[in-house]
Amino acid sequence: MEQLTLLWQFLADNRAKLLEQVLEHIGLTFISLLLAAIVAIPLGIFITRRQKLAGGFLGLAGILQTVPSIALLGFLIPLLGIGAKPAIVALFFYALLPILRNTYTGIQEVDASVKEAALGIGLSKGQMLRQVELPLALPVIFAGLRTATVINVGVATLAAYIGAGGLGEFIFGGIALNNTTMILAGALPAAALAILFDQMLAFLQRGRVGKLRNNLPVLLLGVAFLSSAYFWPQVYAPGWKAGFPPEFMGRKDGYNNLVDTYGGLRFNTTVLNNALMYAAVKEKEVDVISGYSTDGRIKAYGLAILEDDRHAFPPYYCTPILRKGLAEEHPEVVKALNLLAGKINDSVMTSLNYRVDFDKESPEAVARNFLESLGLWRPDRAQGGEALIIGSKIFTEQYILVELFSQLINGYTDLDTDPRPGLGGTKICFDALAAGEVDLYPEYTGTGLQVLLDTPDSVTQQIITEADAVYGYVKTRFRKQYGIEWLEPLGFNNTYALMVREEMARKLKLEKVSGLVR
Repeated sequence: MEQLTLLWQFLADNRAKLLEQVLEHIGLTFISLLLAAIVAIPLGIFITRRQKLAGGFLGLAGILQTVPSIALLGFLIPLLGIGAKPAIVALFFYALLPILRNTYTGIQEVDASVKEAALGIGLSKGQMLRQVELPLALPVIFAGLRTATVINVGVATLAAYIGAGGLGEFIFGGIALNNTTMILAGALPAAALAILFDQMLAFLQRGRVGKLRNNLPVLLLGVAFLSSAYFWPQVYAPGWKAGFPPEFMGRKDGYNNLVDTYGGLRFNTTVLNNALMYAAVKEKEVDVISGYSTDGRIKAYGLAILEDDRHAFPPYYCTPILRKGLAEEHPEVVKALNLLAGKINDSVMTSLNYRVDFDKESPEAVARNFLESLGLWRPDRAQGGEALIIGSKIFTEQYILVELFSQLINGYTDLDTDPRPGLGGTKICFDALAAGEVDLYPEYTGTGLQVLLDTPDSVTQQIITEADAVYGYVKTRFRKQYGIEWLEPLGFNNTYALMVREEMARKLKLEKVSGLVR
């Protein structure tokens, strides 16, 4: 009951966004379905007349159906970029097989004696197709359309992964934040759409709207109309074209906080994963992104960071955080990790990230090289006994930090380590730490303040501009509330930052986030 209450409240609070996502989802589904029907139905008719080609075309459509959807989207991104185009093409491929196969099968299964009778009364092959074969095959063709529609509604949730919108935005955001309510807010409407459209097609299939042979044109017109739903939110969406990751959209210190702090700031938002976000702004598919201030792609892609002049984002100084009891059980771990305290500034972390992202060095090699440069690296002295599980979130910097922590612990203590990089978003990593399933992971003071603690706004406003005050507050509160220990900060501040292309910043004279307010 509580979950239903939370879900209802979430849907009420996000009803405008939900409507936008539903329209995008409908549009993606039916644009691809319309294209698939236009191609597959004539092709299905054609291969009934060219039996030698039937196996090849059906086999090719079957192969496309078996390619994992994420992999197919990955193949299409280099060719078509991000957004609607690769999503529609992928959905088109998935819809081909059921429509093509059912068209072929439906016509093939028309009784031979009926065909002979049609020829006997003088019908041409074209007349026999229109007046005999297609009307008798329509129930089977409709069944293929129904199958393709249900498949496309489900696969269309993945379109959000590449910035095409749809109900997958809530699903991916919920996964990133470990928020069941948000996941259900995307999954349940998607399931409802699949059921609704299946029943609508079943209604047509049963011939309740005119004669059955007239239903296919009615269906295609309806599909064409529904296809335009994708473009309705885009036409009326105001503001800067922005690309933001799911976690930023859902976090307390993310999108909503940014918009509240900068009154009048408006975005036409595309939800993208972190890997695609930087490429999207570089390729001018979006104008603004919310990146990380120490990301190596800032320099590589020629991006400019806008100054957060109204302090929407707190300081995000990175530090290892340890599960309850670990500091007391193994004080040598605290001593080893604190060797890094203050040793990594912003430019150093940016350089380390760049080496992994663009020089293609492994996080392990980059970590070892950095420790060697500080004179901190030691050979592994672990004896193969107890292993500490070191987790991380899903981005390059965290992978490097996991290796730094692991190599220090292995070199300065007798403990072994079990690195688990890429566990998920903030909530997943923290919940695993609080439950004792992870022993430590790198976290940021601003995230602790505004995401993991229920910090009163009055307190946040008092300390948000003071890095030491934020660190002291989260260290004290986490120790008292969770028994979790924050060690000494590593030295760099990886804050959220709005970024634009350098040439755009120069042209529009953009230096501060407030410059985006219109």
